[in-house]
Amino acid sequence: VQLQASGGGSVQAGGSLRLSCTASGRMISTYHMGWFRQALGKEREFVAAISGSGDDTVYADFVKGRFTVSRDDAKNTLYLHLNSLKPEDTAVYYCAGKWGYGGPPRTQEDYIYWGQGTLVTVSS
Repeated sequence: VQLQASGGGSVQAGGSLRLSCTASGRMISTYHMGWFRQALGKEREFVAAISGSGDDTVYADFVKGRFTVSRDDAKNTLYLHLNSLKPEDTAVYYCAGKWGYGGPPRTQEDYIYWGQGTLVTVSS
């Protein structure tokens, strides 16, 4: 599975973006999919994830209702809707995937496939 993240850009605080992660090589309809981010000088951290069924979503505490993860399996694409963006949300955002049952994992070690990242810059 190859993952291609896109949709990053520069916005002002309070703005919105929609990140996309398009998969190729295999249908991801049974895959757990997640978003992680890495700010300059910091470790990569979990943002959000969605189960293969789409019924279960999990979020990092700092999201606090601002972000929404979703998927369109017909398009083989994962999304992350970013709202009420803050300067501290500035980071490279990565999508990741793994096949599995149960709830989507929060730890990056559990994911097998990774996209190349897309940069989100939020100015104050």
